[in-house]
Amino acid sequence: MKQLSETVGQQQQNGIATVSQQEQQQQQQQQQSTALQRHFAEDLASNGEQKQQQTPQQLMHSLPNKSSMQLALTVNGSNGSISGTSSSGSSFLAQNGKNGSENGHEHCTFHHDLELDHKPPTREALLPELSRSYRLLLSGLGENPERQGLLKTPERAAKAMLFFTKGYDQNLEDVLNGAVFDEDHDEMVVVKDIEMFSMCEHHMVPFYGKVSIGYLPCNKILGLSKLARIVEIFSRRLQVQERLTKQIAVAVTQAVQPAGVAVIIEGVHMCMVMRGVQKINSKTVTSTMLGVFRDDPKTREEFLNLVTSK
Repeated sequence: MKQLSETVGQQQQNGIATVSQQEQQQQQQQQQSTALQRHFAEDLASNGEQKQQQTPQQLMHSLPNKSSMQLALTVNGSNGSISGTSSSGSSFLAQNGKNGSENGHEHCTFHHDLELDHKPPTREALLPELSRSYRLLLSGLGENPERQGLLKTPERAAKAMLFFTKGYDQNLEDVLNGAVFDEDHDEMVVVKDIEMFSMCEHHMVPFYGKVSIGYLPCNKILGLSKLARIVEIFSRRLQVQERLTKQIAVAVTQAVQPAGVAVIIEGVHMCMVMRGVQKINSKTVTSTMLGVFRDDPKTREEFLNLVTSK
C-alpha cells in the first residue's frame, strides 16, 4: 500500500513537471512570435515610410521584372498609383490616364460607333515597326527568320498589311473630289455587286463579298464610281461587317443628303471557313436602311427587288 502511494506521488510530480515544461515552451513560443511580429511591423513601417517618400517614377524603377513590363503612370487624387500591362499585352494608358498623342486616334471623330475619318500616323513610318513585329511572329511560331524563304517575309507582310488597311489613309472629301452634281432626279439609283475585300478585326483574316447600294436623290447625284470608292475607304480597314455596312450608308448620306440610303453586304468570312466552325459555304448578310428606305416599306421592297433581280 505504501509502495503504491509512493508510485502515485511520483507520477503526480512527473505530471506536474511535464505540465510545467509545456507551459514554459508555450511561453517561449509566444515570446518569439511576439518578437517576430514586432520586428515585421517595424520593418513594414520603415519600408512604407520610405515608399511614401518615393515618387511614382522611383517606385516604377523599384518594381521587379520591370524589363518585361510596360508601365503607365496615373495620378489618382493626391496619391500616385501605378498600373501596367505586360509587354505582350494591349496598349496602355499614357500619363494622367489620357490617351497618348502618338496613338493615331487623336483626330478621330465618331458617328456613334463609326470612325469615319480615322487616320493613323504617316503610313511609311509604320513599315519598320510592322516588319519587326512580323519577324517576332515568325520566331514565336518556331520558324527561323534567317532562312532563305523567310528573309524578306517580314517586310513583304508589313507592306501587304499596309495595303490591306490603306482605307485609313483616305477620307470622304478627298475620294469624292467634287464629283457631286446638281441634277433634277428623284428616282432610285442602285449600284449592286460591288466587290469588297476587308480584314476581320477579331482574327485579322480576310472577309470578302459584294455590296449593293441604293439611294433616293434630292436634286444631287453622285458619280457612280464614287459609290465603289466609298466602299473601298471603309472596307480597307480592320472591320466587322455590321459596322462597315453602316459606315457606307452614313458616308453616302453625308455626300449627297438624299431622301434615303440602303446598303446590303453579303460576305464570306475566312474566320468561319478556316477556323472555328469551318463552314465553307456560310454567308453573312447585313443591311442598313436610312431615311425613306427605313420608313416606307414600298421603297424598301423596290430596292430589294432591284438588288435580287438578275
